[in-house]
Amino acid sequence: MSGLTHLDDTGAARMVDVGNKPETMRSATAAGKIRMSPPTREAVRNGSGPKGDVLAAARIAGIMAAKKTGDLIPLCHPLALDTVSIDFDYEEDGVTVTARAALTGRTGVEMEALIAATVALLTLYDMAKALEKGMVIENVRLLEKSGGKSGDWRAE
Repeated sequence: MSGLTHLDDTGAARMVDVGNKPETMRSATAAGKIRMSPPTREAVRNGSGPKGDVLAAARIAGIMAAKKTGDLIPLCHPLALDTVSIDFDYEEDGVTVTARAALTGRTGVEMEALIAATVALLTLYDMAKALEKGMVIENVRLLEKSGGKSGDWRAE
C-alpha cells in the first residue's frame, strides 16, 4: 500500500517478518546532549551531587533500556544484543551521551542505540534535578549504523 514495512497491503500495522533474512553483523551509534550549568556538570562529573554517582546510574539505565527496546517500541523485535556501551563527553554547557549497540542478527539495532542514549540522558536529568531543574535534553539522533540490506549509513 504505502511501501512502509510495518503496514500490510490493507494498511494495518504488522511486525515485519525477518525469519528469512540472513544473520549479519549490525551496529548502531546514537547520541544526545543534556545542557546544564557548569557547577551542575562538575557535580555530575565528580559524583558530588546529592544522589551520588550519576554517571554509573545513567550508564546502567541506558544499557538496561536497550535490552528492553522490544517491550517499549511497538512492533520492534526483541533482540539478543551482543553489546551495549554508553560513553560520556563533557562540554562547557553540558554532557553528551553516546550509545552503541551491536549484534549478529536479522534486524538492525538503531532503536536500541536511540533508546539507550535517551534513557541515559533522562537518568542524568533525574539524578541531577535537585541541583538544576532547567536542564535541557536535546539533539538525540542516530549517528551511524552498519550491516543489513541497506548497508552502512552515517549522519552528515
